[in-house]
Amino acid sequence: MHAPRAAAAGRTASPATARLINDRLALQLLQFQGPLTAGQLKSLTGLSRPTVADLVERLQEAGLIAVVGESGAQRRGPNARLYGIVADRAHLVGLDLRTHSITVAVADLLGRVRTEHTVAIGPDGAPDTAVATALAAVDKALATAGAPAPHTIAVGAPGLVDPITGRLAGTDWTSSWHVGLLGALRARTGVAVLLENEVNLAAIAEQRDGAARDRDTFVLLWLGHGTGAAVVLDGMLRCGASGGTGEIGFLPVPGTGALPSASGCDGGFHSLAGSAAICALAAEHGLSPEDAAGSEDGANGPSSENAAGPDWANESSSGAEATDGPPAESLVRAAVAAGDAGAAFLDALAARIALGVAAVCAVLDPGCVVLGGEVGRGGGADLADRVTGHLARLSPLRTDVRAGAVGGRAVLLGAVLAARDAAQNDLFGAAGPEAAPRP
Repeated sequence: MHAPRAAAAGRTASPATARLINDRLALQLLQFQGPLTAGQLKSLTGLSRPTVADLVERLQEAGLIAVVGESGAQRRGPNARLYGIVADRAHLVGLDLRTHSITVAVADLLGRVRTEHTVAIGPDGAPDTAVATALAAVDKALATAGAPAPHTIAVGAPGLVDPITGRLAGTDWTSSWHVGLLGALRARTGVAVLLENEVNLAAIAEQRDGAARDRDTFVLLWLGHGTGAAVVLDGMLRCGASGGTGEIGFLPVPGTGALPSASGCDGGFHSLAGSAAICALAAEHGLSPEDAAGSEDGANGPSSENAAGPDWANESSSGAEATDGPPAESLVRAAVAAGDAGAAFLDALAARIALGVAAVCAVLDPGCVVLGGEVGRGGGADLADRVTGHLARLSPLRTDVRAGAVGGRAVLLGAVLAARDAAQNDLFGAAGPEAAPRP
């Protein structure tokens, strides 16, 4: 994500609006460039020295910035003080809800993860028990991070999210305890609880800190237990009229022997590229779970890979275990590690994936498709390159196929980013006593 362009408030803005714009600009610069002196803020914003002095005072009084050190200037004075955002001004919670597990991350106002915690949810437990277990996981993560209460919570969950109500729709496709947990979080914390489809959050993570950092238009194809897609056009996540953009599992494709229905995606792309289908394909090529046993070290779990950069590596909880990873992931990793012995399986899998990618490209022409999820990340460049080859024979549209860089943690990290954006919009937009009150 690029640093904001420096631009002072326009002449037509009221004094209060001008102050708000200038304060937000200064905070964005401090976020992207780190601690700065007042002199550096003056140069980067183009504002006058008195204006910068006023905004620095306002932001300090609001508890958003503080002196964090001094510059290396020979002549020391007020401008030599380094100002930085007070990261502990607010704590954020990101949740990745799976069918049988929940992963919680607690981050500071800059989005730096302080701790992560994963717990299993028993498949045979009552919904109330699952909700209680999930709430306990949130409490434990907050306590470990030393956070008394969250400012914002963002949740990634499977299923459709109604773009009007912001709530889970089509609950026949979701776990009942997911719905119960969302209500319990809202009632218990009294803070904003943002809900987004899990694949959409993964796309945010890949765009900000992963494989699509240089793209404002791309499609993330999620390959995990099931299949899904997220569409980002001109920098904007597109969710569709009912929140169903990217439900690629229902895409009719050749080779399945059936058609999907309104009540199930069997017969659609899911039947070619879902985890169960990939495991069956591996068996046809002589690969078994035993062959993949040695490929699982470090392959999965919230504390195993920090591909998104150092911010995500800060103080992650050790000992967190993956509880809900797709079986196909280890098979794909094993095939990549096997070299020529796994080539036939990977090529067959790439041919299947290319069918879905070609359909997406024919409609959207995104120019870039990221293979995300645990399977996409596990296949890496080897699988992505094979998909590129098959796609070139199916479509005349030039498309860059890339391996996801964030993997199974993408949903969690996307949730943290969404919570950070919401909290900063609230706090940064409310800097100063004359700003609009929080709704």
